[in-house]
Amino acid sequence: MKIFKWVLGVGVTLAILGSIAVVGLYFYWEDDLPSVAELKEVRLQTPMQVYSSDGEMIAQFGEIRRIPLQLEEIPQPLINAFLATEDQRFYDHFGIDPIGVARAFALLISTGEIQGGGSTITQQLARNFYLSFEQTWTRKIKEAFISLRMEKELTKDEILELYLNKITFGHRAHGVGAAAQVYYGKDVQDLTLAQMAMIAGLPKAPSTMNPISNPERARERRATVLGRMLAENFISENQYRDALAEPIETRLHGAEVTMSAPYLAEMVRADMVARYGEDAAYNSGFKVYTTVNAKQQRAAQRAVQLNLHGYDERHGYRGAEQILWQPDEEAWEFDAIREFLRSQEAIGLTVPAVVLSVAEKSAQVLTASGEPRELPWSGLAWARAYMHADRQGPAPQAATDILAPGQLVRIRATEQGLRLAQVPEPSGAIISLRPQDGSIAAAVGGYSFAVSQYNRAIQAKRQAGSNIKPFIYSAALENGFTLATLVNDAPINQWNPGSGIAWRPRNSPDVYEGPIRVRQGLAKSKNVVSVRLMRAMGIDTTVEYLTRFGFAIDELPRNESLSLGSASMTPLEVARGYAVFANGGYLVNPYFIERIVDNNDEVVYSARPAVACVLCEEERDVVQAPQVISEQNAYLITEAMNSAVWGGGSWQHRTGWNGTAWRIQRSKPIVDLAGRNIVGKTGTTNDVKDTWFSGFVSGLVTTAWVGFDNLERALGSTTMNENLDSSEQPISGTEAGAKTALPMWIDYMETALEDATIEPFQVPPGLVMARIDLATGKLSRKNDYTTRFEYFLPGTAPTEYADSKSSSKDIFSDDDSIF
Repeated sequence: MKIFKWVLGVGVTLAILGSIAVVGLYFYWEDDLPSVAELKEVRLQTPMQVYSSDGEMIAQFGEIRRIPLQLEEIPQPLINAFLATEDQRFYDHFGIDPIGVARAFALLISTGEIQGGGSTITQQLARNFYLSFEQTWTRKIKEAFISLRMEKELTKDEILELYLNKITFGHRAHGVGAAAQVYYGKDVQDLTLAQMAMIAGLPKAPSTMNPISNPERARERRATVLGRMLAENFISENQYRDALAEPIETRLHGAEVTMSAPYLAEMVRADMVARYGEDAAYNSGFKVYTTVNAKQQRAAQRAVQLNLHGYDERHGYRGAEQILWQPDEEAWEFDAIREFLRSQEAIGLTVPAVVLSVAEKSAQVLTASGEPRELPWSGLAWARAYMHADRQGPAPQAATDILAPGQLVRIRATEQGLRLAQVPEPSGAIISLRPQDGSIAAAVGGYSFAVSQYNRAIQAKRQAGSNIKPFIYSAALENGFTLATLVNDAPINQWNPGSGIAWRPRNSPDVYEGPIRVRQGLAKSKNVVSVRLMRAMGIDTTVEYLTRFGFAIDELPRNESLSLGSASMTPLEVARGYAVFANGGYLVNPYFIERIVDNNDEVVYSARPAVACVLCEEERDVVQAPQVISEQNAYLITEAMNSAVWGGGSWQHRTGWNGTAWRIQRSKPIVDLAGRNIVGKTGTTNDVKDTWFSGFVSGLVTTAWVGFDNLERALGSTTMNENLDSSEQPISGTEAGAKTALPMWIDYMETALEDATIEPFQVPPGLVMARIDLATGKLSRKNDYTTRFEYFLPGTAPTEYADSKSSSKDIFSDDDSIF
């Protein structure tokens, strides 16, 4: 009896001391424990998602992939799988399971070490949110305290919902919603019982038991989960056997991206990191809605890729990427070929393929995912050999001239069938914005983001070439010239005593027409006319004027080469400058984020752009963009660029002429949508290293650029391929803005205009209209093909008639002793 009393006393004493110790520890750690508010408002780390303006997902960023779900959105069999495996007494205990604790204590006595296991779902949740995974008494006690507090402040369903959204499943998937997407590409509601069991088994060892990293261990773990579900009567014997027999079929799936726009996505990512920092940007569940229109973005991507393929094909085929077996060697087995092809990347529109056999006018190829397919002659006939940028080999006469068995090549799908392909060597970019507020409608910075993350649309500063001329001509109109002024289109030969050489700017093509009107000079892109205009104004005046369009003054060369486009600009900078003409003279700031929504669907940022409008001052909530040129000047330059598209003169009377953008006339979709309310300007630099086209309707400005990333490489020239007709190879000769960049622009605008505002360009108040003689630019009394109506700024219209005998100087020329 004495021994019993002694043992009882010791037990009570230890219990009291233990209780005092536990209470002491609680108060000691109380400040470190999460508050009630934290427990009720736990912030789930969720990735940033980027959307188009019309709600299509463009990208998802973040180390943690999570798709938060409410408990009622999770299928009951999936919930049962977790309860059966992780905590079958979850709804009965108070956060700590005494049976589990006893089992863990027994392991401690037998091994002398703290072992894993015995933790309830509540304890696992506490550990995942607030603690580490180290096996120490301190962590275990803190875990118990947090669990008890959770059970007191949260309902069982709230705890289970947090757990199912928080737990990690490997491959950066957190929560059952993300796990279903990552492993099976499905919503949780669409999972099979076997797939649910697989997911429920992952928390034990997500990195080593997942079906991608270790399919066999994953199969064993799935069997354990299914066995537990059977034992708990959550499934029948038949369901158990069927699920157990289901094969392990899984692969990594990405986010539910419905529209690929990687260059734009990277622009958003960089902006969000700058705003909020990396951790908050990636893990706060922001939804970023861009200004980009999904249809226009897709059209821009397609236009860049297809036109770069067009350039690449007309310059010739560069040959196989690799040779797997020689003609005298045994061919590989299909399985070996497919396994090899799985290691080769699809790039852009191209997928890798291996040539199996070659006939006279066709070839048989194999890709990683399919059966052998035929590559017809229509997809091969283009592939004459590439020699260099200006030379191609003879047109092939048979498929054997191009391909041989064992070659690793690339193919792409077209409306006409499979086509031999190669990753294009040059780069291209399209940037499209709405001129009223600067919102970006589409942005493509290259052929493939996988090949190069360099965003040429906003980062590549390239010589603008003749794309700069509208700004030069705008300055000329501001400094006394008119669209009717005659300027001498004649060669310039200026000796430079310092360098000992002569500067001889040339037209392209090298054709001179003598005195021509300013309108024609811009529409036909006459280089020497641009030089003479700038010479008349002076370099400083011109440079200062060009800064009105947003160009940095220290990036504008202070010499006459500026008139020919020697300044380097990004496509975005060029498009912003052209927007000034499109919107009536206002400088807008391009932007691409329309609004940012947080994890609670609250708008935390909404763009408030400066708007180009005459009546802005009457609207309190609208910020007015600065007006940098007059509405009248903007309209006159727009008129001149309209002539670049539609030309002038009379074809009936053999006086008709085309501007450099005449190919737009051939686009029925553009003409049907915009009529004659479309304008633009080509651009080509010396040696054809950069090609441009910029053009607009009233509601959309777009700049297209094509060139090599290597600044030393020229785009070259081509001859016609005798295998192809003009519809199959519409471009030949020297590459240029009109041949290389303009077709890309046309392809994009044919679709983009469907969602663009298109209004006639309205004649602004203050302009004077007068009928002029086309040959002299003077007033005319005639009403025939030798005349036209022209617009003038007040006080600048001609006062003399063409039949006047006045000898006043009417042609702006130069001192012939110098020029």
